[in-house]
Amino acid sequence: MIAPHHIRVRDRSQVWYELLLNEHQEAAVAKVDELLADTEEDENGCMVTDTEQPRKVRFLGGQDRAYRFVFCILNRLATNRDQVVRHLCHNRRCVNPRHLAIGDRRDNLNDDRDRRANGVDWRALL
Repeated sequence: MIAPHHIRVRDRSQVWYELLLNEHQEAAVAKVDELLADTEEDENGCMVTDTEQPRKVRFLGGQDRAYRFVFCILNRLATNRDQVVRHLCHNRRCVNPRHLAIGDRRDNLNDDRDRRANGVDWRALL
């Protein structure tokens, strides 16, 4: 009996993060430190960028939103495009690693519904 072949499909984002984590981790962590240093902390502990929309970061031939970059590098996770980095604080300009979590689109929708119904539990984020 021949064993079935398992095909693993990776998207460009996942390949880029794998490259960063395997071959450029020190430089990527330095970029994260630079991004975090270039924020202002608000009254809720959010580390916000000075942009109107979520900040983007370009690094070694790739580009992603800064919050996703921060989460992936600090958690050594090569996410694919089906995985969502969620803002537990619901502030898309926030890059505070303690305010970010991994999930999928359904988790993100549930977070949004919960926030509208119950608000944000800021004590859980501190």
